[in-house]
Amino acid sequence: MDFEASRKKVDALTHPRNVVLVGASDRPGSWAARVWRNLNEYKFPGPIYPFNPGRTELYGQPCYGDFAKLPEPPDHLVVLVPAPHVSGLLRAGAAAGARSATVFSSGFGEAYDTEGEKLGVELRRVIAETGLGVSGPNCMGNICGPASFVTLTEDRPLGPTAGPVALVGQSGGVMIFMNAALEERGMKPGYLITSGNEAGLGIADYIAYFAEQSEIKVIVIYIEGLKDLERFRAACRHARSKGKDIVAIKLGQSEAGRGAALAHTGSLAGSVAAFDAMIGDLGVVRADNLDDAVEICELLVYTGAPGGRRIGAITLSGAYRGMLFDAADRNGVSFPKLEQHTLDGLNEILGVGSLVSNPVDGGFGVLTSETNFLRSVEAINADPNVDTILLQEYVPRVPGSDRGERYIKLVEDYIINKATKPIAFITLASHGQSDYSRALRHTVPHVSFLQEANKALRAIATVARARELEKLGAPADEVKHKPDASLAEGIANVRARAEQSGGPMALNEYESKQLLRQWGMPSGEEALITSPAAAVQAAAKIGYPVVLKAVSATLLHKSDVGAVQLGLNDAQALEAAWKRIEDNLKQHNVTEKLDGMLVAGQVKGGLEIVLGINRDPEVGPVVMVGTGGVLLELIKDVAFAVPPVTRQKALDMLAQTHAGKLLQGYRGGPRYDVNAVVEAIVALGRLAEDFGGLIHSADINPFLVQPEGQGAVALDALVIFEKSKDA
Repeated sequence: MDFEASRKKVDALTHPRNVVLVGASDRPGSWAARVWRNLNEYKFPGPIYPFNPGRTELYGQPCYGDFAKLPEPPDHLVVLVPAPHVSGLLRAGAAAGARSATVFSSGFGEAYDTEGEKLGVELRRVIAETGLGVSGPNCMGNICGPASFVTLTEDRPLGPTAGPVALVGQSGGVMIFMNAALEERGMKPGYLITSGNEAGLGIADYIAYFAEQSEIKVIVIYIEGLKDLERFRAACRHARSKGKDIVAIKLGQSEAGRGAALAHTGSLAGSVAAFDAMIGDLGVVRADNLDDAVEICELLVYTGAPGGRRIGAITLSGAYRGMLFDAADRNGVSFPKLEQHTLDGLNEILGVGSLVSNPVDGGFGVLTSETNFLRSVEAINADPNVDTILLQEYVPRVPGSDRGERYIKLVEDYIINKATKPIAFITLASHGQSDYSRALRHTVPHVSFLQEANKALRAIATVARARELEKLGAPADEVKHKPDASLAEGIANVRARAEQSGGPMALNEYESKQLLRQWGMPSGEEALITSPAAAVQAAAKIGYPVVLKAVSATLLHKSDVGAVQLGLNDAQALEAAWKRIEDNLKQHNVTEKLDGMLVAGQVKGGLEIVLGINRDPEVGPVVMVGTGGVLLELIKDVAFAVPPVTRQKALDMLAQTHAGKLLQGYRGGPRYDVNAVVEAIVALGRLAEDFGGLIHSADINPFLVQPEGQGAVALDALVIFEKSKDA
């Protein structure tokens, strides 16, 4: 995907030649007054022109009311006028020569505002027609450190500079707080973009732009909703190819959060589980909250991604050693046993009485000399069981900690010249920084200072997991499914039926299984019949015992209304079961029209799991696997992946669930046919790819897995089609 045009727009937005403040005002506290102050206070190098037809003079200089009367053509428009006037002013400004704009104004469809949505449609049309590079509307301005260009409406001192982090988010408030938190840790962002409703430029455009900025190491994004999924994917892949790390904070981890996203920017936020599945392929790291995002940035900016989840550590406190063990258990990392030669070497260095294992309680053993300290670090660096090294130390906040400062600089030198593994310092607790500590940490730019055991190890685990998922996410064109002629015919038939239905089209259980079987999903022998006599004939062919079920695309919970009868061993039992189902449906006032009854061979034993597809409103089709049967809604033990789904990705999905552990033979239990499950997951991925925006959901529950080598079978299935707005 080509981002060249949007890069030029972002460059015009972030490096303007002049600024025209449209809606200029000297009213104290107004956003216009704040923007004027910040443009001047942070010494924007180009001309700044106030624009307000109702004034002839502002801020002690001429105020303009016509773009044609400016001393030069306008370049960047800062727009702070009511929503109904924005589109006309943008069109006029572009005609006069403007290349970009920041639109602060709101009222374009946020908070379920249908009238405002009409203005939003007009605004998007004007932006498209003029080619302006626009941030907003409904934003709070930007910081572009390399250009000394600040339109952010923030009173707190900012100090724009060319820093290693770029912030982009749909919430100005979140970006302001994230900026302050990073500055506190000594990581002044080079850019802060509040993208607002993204009527023009979107997060993908900014990611693609920052991917080309050599000074940027980490791009932090705050997302309420994605408007162009494929563009976002392409931008992330491009940024990763350029060595940039991307850290995402996503609104929508709860139903209330998704509702807040819609109310805030007009975005329809999807589920965070689906979002995680999608970004896993892209190498994007998701942080649960701003604190975690700051810790992850500290790690990525200064140390880089960890080599894995296996950590070696040297502590100066036996108690902290125990805290690290507890935090490791909570956060999915480990302190593996060190090689015997490593332990012997540490014993020799630290002397008798030291607790030599992992983490190493170095205590005074490593403090007695710089030589001991470095030899201990070298010993752990050489151990093949360690991926990442942690050293207990903090950045001194005041002068006087000579030993600490010397050791910090020794580690910086060791990292530059000898280290083969990522190394970071870690503190016992979170703490603030001072001007002294921030200045000191800038002298050691190759080592991070992670704070508090849980936050630190969670950051390491989160980044390590992102790298694992990125490796599993093979490029789509390498595994893209290409349906054969028979499948293509089936897709065409279903598409025609779905389009004729005018809404959701559910297949009944029998139809669902027939469809899934074409894509490689196993199901048992069964027959759809319409009379007790036909049921007896079918059962004789299939073989007793059999199961009898009512079949209707709208009867979703058959067992709840007695529409499933199990363990039928002869014709009499089958006929009686038919009558019981009819009576049960009447008793429960079930009015659904039945398509018939399903006679199926009863499969005994095995482990019940659930497989499925769900079309997320933001991410699209997502494949799911987890613990099935009646436990699905209770324990929600599920894992997700976006198509294409390879065997390796399917195995990883299973590894994230309790169901996967049971399949492997938990605590001496039987081993089940994992290969059959993997093939079924891959088959669902192919089906999701082939139907794309047409499939709404597929639910295979239970999917019964037999002992190892004996296969698996879909015992129940429901597939629903509904054409998405993008299909």
